[in-house]
Amino acid sequence: MALTLYPAIDLKAGQVVRLKRGEMDQATVYGADPAAQALAWRQAGFEWLHVVDLDGAFAGKPANALAVEAILKAIPGQQVQLGGGIRTMATVEAWLGAGLTRVILGSAALKDPAFTRAACRAFPGRVAVGIDAKGGMVATEGWADVSDVSAVDLARRFEDAGAAAIIYTDIDRDGMLGGVNVDATLALAKAVSLPVIASGGVASIADVAALAPLASEGIEGVIIGRALYDGRVNPAEALALARG
Repeated sequence: MALTLYPAIDLKAGQVVRLKRGEMDQATVYGADPAAQALAWRQAGFEWLHVVDLDGAFAGKPANALAVEAILKAIPGQQVQLGGGIRTMATVEAWLGAGLTRVILGSAALKDPAFTRAACRAFPGRVAVGIDAKGGMVATEGWADVSDVSAVDLARRFEDAGAAAIIYTDIDRDGMLGGVNVDATLALAKAVSLPVIASGGVASIADVAALAPLASEGIEGVIIGRALYDGRVNPAEALALARG
């Protein structure tokens, strides 16, 4: 079973950036043309893209729509998932109708579980639940608020709703190049029946190597950001390893 690699394109004010631990004032700009970056990842052989509207995550509504639309136009047929600022059924419908493969509901999963379940049911297999955790507890609103709900408990609430996957981000590791929290991600994957996508902390090809054998244990994929942009992970090598 192959591990799916998701190159990340994080959008802030229309630019491609990477944050450290989700801090908006800790942004490194990697490019001013998200569509060109998307095309580059496609040409490198990646089958999926992971796009995040960072401004939207804080605003609670889409804020980088033009950039996302440009990405979709540049790579027709590519599988793309988007998170950030998706809080209403109308927004879910609009984005899926615009050509996204799936949308990611993060803050809404904790704050509005009824809406999240309804969206999962309305679009089975096309809604992923994003769970961002700090010390194992769910954080929302662009990671500004930490709740008293555990990542495992939140994931279990959507097991029977038709969610496509759980995207699990370890906030303390995100953008820090400290390595993936394999233990916590695997524990979550074993606790729920949904596929889990690891996010946060990929530092080198060693992280891909550590996760690849776990694809058969419920870790469906991994999101890679800064390590790709900084050249610490070679796309061809990572894809070969992920495909076994």
